[in-house]
Amino acid sequence: MNYDIFNGDADGIISLLQLRLANPIESELVTGVKRDIGLLEKLTEKVGLSKTDKITVLDISMEKNRSGLVKALDGGTDVFYVDHHRAGDIPVSKHLDAHIDLDANTCTALIVDGVLNGEFHYWAITAAYGDNLIAKGDQLSKAAGLSVEQSEQLKELGTLINYNGYGAATEDLHFHPATLYRALLEYPCPFDVFANNSSPFYRLQKAYQEDMDNALAIKSDHQSDKLSLFELPNEPWARRISGVYGNLLANQSPKSAHGVLTENSDGTFTVSLRAPLLNKQGAGDICSQFETGGGRAAAAGINALPKELINDFIQAVEAFY
Repeated sequence: MNYDIFNGDADGIISLLQLRLANPIESELVTGVKRDIGLLEKLTEKVGLSKTDKITVLDISMEKNRSGLVKALDGGTDVFYVDHHRAGDIPVSKHLDAHIDLDANTCTALIVDGVLNGEFHYWAITAAYGDNLIAKGDQLSKAAGLSVEQSEQLKELGTLINYNGYGAATEDLHFHPATLYRALLEYPCPFDVFANNSSPFYRLQKAYQEDMDNALAIKSDHQSDKLSLFELPNEPWARRISGVYGNLLANQSPKSAHGVLTENSDGTFTVSLRAPLLNKQGAGDICSQFETGGGRAAAAGINALPKELINDFIQAVEAFY
């Protein structure tokens, strides 16, 4: 059995898209909302893996899935692992083919792009935009000879795929990530997506604008030269828009950090933190100070921040920057 394990955001979906366009295989898809990152752990707990199984893992932290990874490797299962998040100590095993790059200006899909020698390069550019690597996406678009209009199209597509991954559960999403992946697999080139009026792009475009209008109507709860903080209600639209809204804020004010807090049903808050675009470091370290927190240097989050710790979070961010 082949297992394709991937984050439900733009980077995870497009990473697998490139691999399976290049090498189509039958596989069981294992994915979920963007914050559902213990995917390999869950698989190894549920399934008795064998030496004939093969696992591909894309865009989820090796550090957060270490015990599941070690269990698979010790059982003789071959694992192909590509990621750009905190990895911790990478196991040494003949069964592990790991491609890990923690550079703040790369993403999993760009690492896959290198593995495939640019075979589906336009999709990789789309993923870079979706992962809020705007300057990198613009650089790659220009190098590829794309027009400004074409690069803007890929930016919007990447943003919309990424937007679809945010939610407390897959019920919050417009498309289950596995469903969206299968739909996009019909398009070897991302520009083909725009030519089909029934593609997921147009449904997501309309939904995105409605959710973003709701977010833009909310004023900041905390504003300083180091951090802007916005609190969103416990509503599906808020859970969907939180990540891409954070990206929008980061691009509007690149010298400041930005936090989007979305209220959970238990009164805690889901936190999306974006480091200043002009100083893309520290977000993962800051969020890791709090239980249920983690991420990478430029963007990170906390799944359940108690209300009484919000001031501690603000102090941690402002002390770092």
